[in-house]
Amino acid sequence: MKINIIGRQLSVYEDTKAMITEKLSKLDKYFGEEGNATVTLSHKRNLSTLEITIKASNTLFRSEVDAETFREALDKSIDNIERQIRKNKTRLRKKLREGLVSDEAIAAASVEGVEEDDKDVIIRTKKFEYTPMSPEEAIMQMNLIGHSFFVFNDSITEKTCVVYKRKDGNYGLIEPEN
Repeated sequence: MKINIIGRQLSVYEDTKAMITEKLSKLDKYFGEEGNATVTLSHKRNLSTLEITIKASNTLFRSEVDAETFREALDKSIDNIERQIRKNKTRLRKKLREGLVSDEAIAAASVEGVEEDDKDVIIRTKKFEYTPMSPEEAIMQMNLIGHSFFVFNDSITEKTCVVYKRKDGNYGLIEPEN
């Protein structure tokens, strides 16, 4: 798995990089060479924050953990990602054809007491008309309706985008690449 380590407003020392690489190698059995991991380290509110995002065959696995040390946060993040794999192992079996994970790795991820999520159920469908607007207008609309995200058509790029409210109180924008 390819690993990219980023420090936000801090320097990441070589021993920390080596620790992250060593611990993430535990996930190689699921992703192999196909995986691409991005690890972001930062400090927020006197806590060490570690975010891991792994992309493999158009599937994303993400975990963000706050802890006293980066080592604790890394251990918790890896546990979270393994839990995601176990929880979704039935759906991941379908991805075998795409080369995401090996059947042996999924079988090894089976643990007693973890319920499989065989099917997701859509309990509500909502349709709405939308007019082209700027991201700033979309944020205003999102705040007016009291949601944590808002889907809109960007008036400049003419693409469907999403604005969302982040945990830190700021806003994010999701845009398609194509």
